[in-house]
Amino acid sequence: MPKEFIVAIELGSSKITGIAGKKNLDGSISVLAVIKEDSTTCIRNGVVYNIDKTVVCLTNIIKRLETALKSKIAHVYVGVGGQSIRSVRNVIVKELAADTTVSADMVNELMDANRIQTYPDQEILDAATQEYRVDQQYQLDPVGIQCSRLEGNFLNILWRKNFYRNLNKCFEQAGIAIAEMYLAPLALADSVLTETEKRSGCVLVDLGADTTTVSVYYKNILRHLAVIPLGGSNITKDIASLQMEEQEAEKMKLKYGSAFTENSDIDNSLMLSIDQERSVESRKFIDIVEGRLQEIIENVWFQVPNEFVDKLLGGIVLTGGGSNMKNIEKAFRNHTPIEKIRIAKFVNLTVNSSNVDISEHNGKMNTILGLLEKGDMNCAGEEITNDLFSAGDQPVSAATTDLHRTPRSLNEISGRGIVQTEEEKKKAEEAARQAAEEAERQRRIEEEEAECEREERRKNSVLNRTKRGMMNFFKRMVDPEDE
Repeated sequence: MPKEFIVAIELGSSKITGIAGKKNLDGSISVLAVIKEDSTTCIRNGVVYNIDKTVVCLTNIIKRLETALKSKIAHVYVGVGGQSIRSVRNVIVKELAADTTVSADMVNELMDANRIQTYPDQEILDAATQEYRVDQQYQLDPVGIQCSRLEGNFLNILWRKNFYRNLNKCFEQAGIAIAEMYLAPLALADSVLTETEKRSGCVLVDLGADTTTVSVYYKNILRHLAVIPLGGSNITKDIASLQMEEQEAEKMKLKYGSAFTENSDIDNSLMLSIDQERSVESRKFIDIVEGRLQEIIENVWFQVPNEFVDKLLGGIVLTGGGSNMKNIEKAFRNHTPIEKIRIAKFVNLTVNSSNVDISEHNGKMNTILGLLEKGDMNCAGEEITNDLFSAGDQPVSAATTDLHRTPRSLNEISGRGIVQTEEEKKKAEEAARQAAEEAERQRRIEEEEAECEREERRKNSVLNRTKRGMMNFFKRMVDPEDE
C-alpha cells in the first residue's frame, strides 16, 4: 500500500525544522517525524544569507526524514517569513459609466491591476483585499451593485527580492521540489487564532529568536503585517554584556528571566550566580531583561494602525518561544492599553505525537504545525527498500518536475497566504505575455479586416457612382429629350 504523508519545512533564525505528518479522518494530525538542524550560521533574522550552508541543512533534513519515513520525499510545503516582510496599503480606482452594474470581471481587473504594482527592490508575496468602495459606500463584495466609481483597497505583503530569490535558489540547489509556499505568519494565524478573535479584532505577536512578527486582524481580514528585528536573542546578548558566553547568558535568561517583577518583590541583596567565581545583582539582571522587553513591546504596539486601536476586542495573542517567559502577560498589560492577553501555547487542532518538542505545548512548534495543516497533497515518493536493483535512488524532485505546470490564478490565491515560487512566477509571466501577444494579434487582424471592409465599401461606392453615370449617359443617347 503506497504511503501518504505531508512534509513541511520552516526556516527559522535558530533552527530549520522539518516535519512529516498524516491527516486522519477525524481531522486530527499524527506526527510521524520531526527533524531539526542548527541554522545560526546560515539564516539571520529569518532570512537566508548563506545559500551553500542552507542547502546543506535542507539536504540533511530531507535525508533524515526519508530515513525515518522509509520513503522518498517528492515535494514539501515551505513557510516564508523573517526580516523585511511588511504590508503596504494600495488603492486602485476604476471610473464607470453612470449606473453601471459591477461584474466579477471588473473586480478581477482591480485585483490584477494591484498585483502588477511595482516596489523598488521589493517582491509582492501576497495581496489581501480589505474592502471595496462603491461610490460612497464600503462593501466586501461589490458584484451586482450599481455605481459610477469602483475603488479597491488592498494590503500588499512585500519582501525583499534578493531574499525571495535566495530562498528559491536554496531549494533548487538542494533538489527539493516545493509543493506550496506559504506566508508563515498567515499559516500561524490560521492555526492559533479563533474565528471570534479574527472577527472582533486582535493582534497576534509571534515572539521569535531574532524577530517578532506582528499581525493585526479585524472582521476576519488581515489589516497589517510587520516583522520587527528584535527577539529573544537580543535579551540574551544584553545579558552576555555582563562578560559571559552567550550560551551561559541563555541559561541565565531561561532560569532567572522574568518579563515583569514587582518592585516590592526585588531583593537588592540577592546575587545571581554567573559561574563559580562571579555573580550579578538581581536588580541589575532584572533591569537588563525588562528594559529590552519593554523596547520589544513598545515596537509591537507601534505597529498597530491607529484606526484599529479601539477595535481590538479579541485582545493580544502571544505565541512563539518568547511567550514562555515568566509574567509576559503582565509586561504587555503594563506597556499597552490592552488588558485582554492570551498565550497560544498550541495550535487549534488535535495533534497526536510522542515527540517531546510537540507534547511540551510551548508555542515553539506552532508555525510548523500550521504549515503542516495547510498541506493537502501527498508528499510521499518512492518507498525506500534494500533492493539494490530498485529505482529508489532517483533524484528527490524527479517525480514532481512538472508540479503546478499550469500557474495558479492570482485572484484565486489572493489573501490566502500562498506565495508563488520563482518558477511559477515565470510561468505566470510567460502566460500573461502570450495572452497579451495573442490579444494584440487579434486586434491587428480585426483592424485589417475593418480596413478591408472600409476599402471595399469605398470602391463599391465609386464603382456604383460610375455605373450609374454611364447608365444615365447611355439612356440619354438612346432616348434623347424632346426639344
